[in-house]
Amino acid sequence: MADAEETFHPEAEVIGIVARTVAFSAAHKFTVLALALLVTALAGWFAADHFAISTDLNKLINPHLPWRQREIALGDAFPQRANALLVVLDARSPELATDGALKLEAALKAEPRYFADVSSMETSEFFRRNGLLYLPAKEVQAKTDQLIDAQPFLGALARDPSLRGFAGALGLMARGGAESAGLAKPLESITGAIDDAVRGKASDFSWSALFSGAPPTVRDKRRFIMVKPVLDFSALEPGAEASDALRAVARRIGLTPESGYRVRLTGDVAMQDEEFGTLAEGAVLSNSLTVIAVLFILWRALRWRRLILAVMLNMFMGLAITAAVGLAMVGSLNPISVAFAVLFVGIGVDFGIQFCVRYREERYRDNDLRRALNSAGAKASLPLALAAAATAAGFYSFIPTDYRGVSELGLVAGTGMIIAFLTSITALPALLALLRPRAETKTVGYSFLAPLDEFQMRHRRGIIAFALGLAVLGAPLLLKVRFDYNPLHLRSVKTESVSTLLDVMQDPHMTPNIIEILKPSLKAANALAVKLRALPTVESVTTLSDFVPEDQKAKLAMIADARSLLGPSLDPVNPPPPPTDAEDARALSDAGAALQKAAEGKPALASLARAGAALERLGQGPESARARARALLIQPMKSLLDDVRLSLQAGPVTLADLPTELRRDWIAADGRARMEVAPRGDKNDYERMRPFVNAVLKIAPDASGAPVGILASGDTVLRAFAEAGALAFASIALLLYIALRRIGDVALTLAPLLLAGVYTMEICALIGLKLNFANIIALPLLLGLGVAFKIYYVIAWRAGSAKLLRTGLTRAIFFSAMTTATAFGSLWLSNHPGTSSMGKLLALSLATTLCAAILFQPALMGPPRVSKENEP
Repeated sequence: MADAEETFHPEAEVIGIVARTVAFSAAHKFTVLALALLVTALAGWFAADHFAISTDLNKLINPHLPWRQREIALGDAFPQRANALLVVLDARSPELATDGALKLEAALKAEPRYFADVSSMETSEFFRRNGLLYLPAKEVQAKTDQLIDAQPFLGALARDPSLRGFAGALGLMARGGAESAGLAKPLESITGAIDDAVRGKASDFSWSALFSGAPPTVRDKRRFIMVKPVLDFSALEPGAEASDALRAVARRIGLTPESGYRVRLTGDVAMQDEEFGTLAEGAVLSNSLTVIAVLFILWRALRWRRLILAVMLNMFMGLAITAAVGLAMVGSLNPISVAFAVLFVGIGVDFGIQFCVRYREERYRDNDLRRALNSAGAKASLPLALAAAATAAGFYSFIPTDYRGVSELGLVAGTGMIIAFLTSITALPALLALLRPRAETKTVGYSFLAPLDEFQMRHRRGIIAFALGLAVLGAPLLLKVRFDYNPLHLRSVKTESVSTLLDVMQDPHMTPNIIEILKPSLKAANALAVKLRALPTVESVTTLSDFVPEDQKAKLAMIADARSLLGPSLDPVNPPPPPTDAEDARALSDAGAALQKAAEGKPALASLARAGAALERLGQGPESARARARALLIQPMKSLLDDVRLSLQAGPVTLADLPTELRRDWIAADGRARMEVAPRGDKNDYERMRPFVNAVLKIAPDASGAPVGILASGDTVLRAFAEAGALAFASIALLLYIALRRIGDVALTLAPLLLAGVYTMEICALIGLKLNFANIIALPLLLGLGVAFKIYYVIAWRAGSAKLLRTGLTRAIFFSAMTTATAFGSLWLSNHPGTSSMGKLLALSLATTLCAAILFQPALMGPPRVSKENEP
């Protein structure tokens, strides 16, 4: 029994099993291929029928982590805030913005099939009525004074809100005589608007800006509407139908660029839908180019069309089976795990190339097809099996981590490596036996690399010293490697949702990067707010109580004064009936003539004369010009008058007076209160926000929100990859030791891999390539990806090969690396920034590991322990 244990060699068992499998598959090619095709067909049907992808980045992290539990609890308490569309409406003036938002909100509420809830705090009656109370007392006084000063003009237009009334209001200036001199700037603005209407040009004219004397800001001309869309979770883009319906509604009611409006969508739903669209954009072309490139590489590596056909068919079989098995295991793919297909093509084809190059070598030595296949199976069995096991172990090391995105990728891709290995020793030999490639007429190695073989052996110490010295010299660069915590950098800025969010975030008061805290009651939230406001890193703290305005008594007195003076003017008794176009034209012409006559011979009143001339041109122009003038001047004035009337009705506001739609965003159904904490300084630099987050968490450990979640996500990802890297290294080392049974040989396999990892990180720092939530996957992948090349060399070296670079093995490794680089290149060229960065770092890590394998490892191994007598 003891003798049996002493003579047991696991590698011999693997060689025997694989060799027998290859021989059986070649001998029973029709049976094996029929079974393989049946399994492939079933797998393809299952994958097509069950294909699903979730672009929700929130699901990429383990939901059981404490900070994720707090996020989930907050979402459950305020479900209306999740899965929302944010409509950003920009107009040419504040009046048009308010008018457009009110129309759009009403139109969307009439479409319950697509929109479950529609709300806008800015255009709600409560805030339009009480908006002045939320301004500082000085601003309230200034605004009410402006309204009082404009009382004659407002009164005339309130009585007759038409071009006739507008002409009459301007006619008052003719009677003002010299007093009109102070109105030069407003008159120039009105003149420009009239001329724009006559010429059919767009205009940014604003009545509120005219009265205030200050041009409106971007924020003044922007309104927000929060929409809860009805989602179709059976679709790849669940919110697409609702988004399309929203845009159609906006067009139907005239909110178009031609009318001076811009309607954009952002928010979770829009970003997730467009995330999938970006991932899919150009995928067909990219994948087609990848297949063409892989075919070219296979042609250069394998030479014969029948060999290429066999490898490609084997690859597609393995890919279909992996897709089906992967979907069965994880249910739906995510933006990271969807990369399994590229990884399968890049790495899985390696097994086919290795087997076929070995077959070509054996066929060169022995022209008999069956004997060449059997010999290739025996000689390629151990390196293929060990490479597949090590690569799968590298992928499987992701599974225990809290980063679910790569955990699922590890599960699918690791299983894919096993499937690729199994098809390479079953379906591939059967295909070769069926297709019967032609005989080999010359060796498949690289004889021209013989001088480099000799150079490596003669100068191996110098090569080792140079490689290690270069790594040590670049070691300070490792301190400059950075992790990019900003998840927006993983999304395409070309999409509407992302570009809109970035535009909105230029306003520091509109940043989504605020901490949110859920407390048992509003009283508890207010008590905590006092402590948080004392922190130097905190700019503001908001609870529902902060929506009760301060200094109401003084502000209401100012509003009451304005109401007593303006009230009768704004609500006239017995207003005239609406005029016809002819009456509008006559009034405009008469008022224009009166203004010009009043300014005649008075250079100081030149602006009054120009305004009169513009009125006359409008009155004498075509009816279409007056229609444009009504849209440009009268409709906005009506909106402004409505807002002024409503704002002058402001009354005392208490907590009980706050509207339901506001309260539900701050007080949960069970009475728990939400609060928001905004950081001081740059609100979009996550690394600089860490002191802010830490300070808040120290006082409120139950805090959540974007800064907490994003920084915690980054820390979770970094920790996950440290764990995955350690686990991958340990599992691969254990596999190698079981197979090689020499610690020294294990070290010879892993040392170049570690060196490649160091070089990869140093180059990242040198070229400014930051790690992020997507590309960090390349680091543990470096172990699984790179170890295969090292294994092939070590096993050949153990078998007695000293001149490795000239052999067919280097040819196989080189072209395997080329196919992998091509696959990763398709990721690099992706329109999706996260996927592109993943491909970039994968390609970089591939380049360093290939260099370490070809240029460093042979020198590190040195002469073999035993030499092949027949080696050239």
